[in-house]
This record gives sequence, structure tokens and C-alpha cells, in this order.
Amino acid sequence: MRTPNNERLTPDIAEAPQARASEPERRCVLTGEHGGRAALVRLAISPDGLVLPDAHAKAPGRGAWIGVTAAELDNALAKGKLKGALARAFKTVALDIPADLPSQVEGALRRALAERLGLEMRSGTLILGTQRIAETARAGGVALLLHASDASEDGRKKLDQAWRVGNDREGTGDRGTILPLDRASLSVALGRDNVVHLALGDSKAAERVRIPLLRLLHFLGAEQGPTEADTMDERAPLRPNDEI
Repeated sequence: MRTPNNERLTPDIAEAPQARASEPERRCVLTGEHGGRAALVRLAISPDGLVLPDAHAKAPGRGAWIGVTAAELDNALAKGKLKGALARAFKTVALDIPADLPSQVEGALRRALAERLGLEMRSGTLILGTQRIAETARAGGVALLLHASDASEDGRKKLDQAWRVGNDREGTGDRGTILPLDRASLSVALGRDNVVHLALGDSKAAERVRIPLLRLLHFLGAEQGPTEADTMDERAPLRPNDEI
């Protein structure tokens, strides 16, 4: 399943990451649009010309950046537009572009998100357990609330309500974000059994998770609603967007 059900994202996560003042902008080779590294996905080329996703943007050598959805990438691949764009970017026509490149990119982005969550787990920034999350949320200590894609509606609603209470946003309908990962994937990533809900209290840790999450959601074609990020407190909950 390419696009799992997801709640609308709040302004601080629904808005594509912008390049920081010290961060050079990158250009999508397909659309020509510019954005920071956090807003685009890098493609790299192996010594034998094989084009591969570089989800962490750390592979050596020349890279090409894309800021399109999986459907758009698949269309560009089928029409030959991707090959032309990459030939110009890599300055060579000797390219081997896998027919399943969109699936490879999605898989790489999913792994990158799972790995990021695993790192946060090992560093102690993740909050797990329904009761612990609820207590922390009611105290205003949750910066980012996340649910597995197969979490029950009742379980989500209870934690969403606790989060709204803690952020003085009762009656707004704000809620946590449903991840494009199910509980089995989360449990493997975090090394715990039956992980259904998770949260982050530290705003910097939350931002580290938001970046790979946004990349994946954008690639999956998640709709991004209107943003008010510039006027919101960094701990304000994610305002729900339309389901994807």
C-alpha cells in the first residue's frame, strides 16, 4: 500500500521544510523548483552508472535532487523525462535507471524514518506507553505525538484529547499524526513489542523526526493543508489535515 490513511498534519509538520539561512538550496531536476535538503530527496549514481536513492544524502560523488511524488516520478520515468534530467545533472548518458526506482525511493525513505526513530529510542528522547504519553501530554510536555497506522481510533482519540488539554487547545480538533508505518514496523525499528503510540517531548528531537517524516509523506502524495507555522508556538499540536 503506497499511501496509508493519515490524519491531516499540523502546520509545523504539514509545511515543507525551508532551507535555513546557512543551508544552500537545492534544485529539483524535474520541476526546477528550489528547496532545502530537508525538502528534497537525493539520487546518487554508482561507479557503473546505476541510479539509486540516497535517503540520507550522504553518498559520495555527484547527486541529483528530486522534489516530486511517487506518481510524478513514475510518470517522468515512463516518459523518459527522468533520464534526460539525470543525464544533464550527472553529465553522462550512460545511466542505468531501475524500472522500480519509485518503489526503491519509497523503501529508502521508510527505512530512513524507521532508523531515525530507532536512534531517538536509543538516545532516550522517545516517550512510549499509553499511560506515560497521556500523563506527559496533559502536563504540556509533548512536542510531537505519533500513532501507528493501525492504531485504534479509540486509542488515538484518548491521547489526542490529553495532548489538547496539555496545550490549552481543547475544542480545536487538533490531533497527533498517523505515521505511514504500522505497529509491526515500529516495533522492529524500536526493538519493543507492540509499539502503537509514541511521542517526543524535546523540540529538537521532534524536528529530527519531522524531516524524514515529511520527506516520506510528500513522496507518498500526502496533501498539505494551510500553514500557520510562523505564528505557532513550537509545542503547539499538529493541526489535522485531510486524510491521505
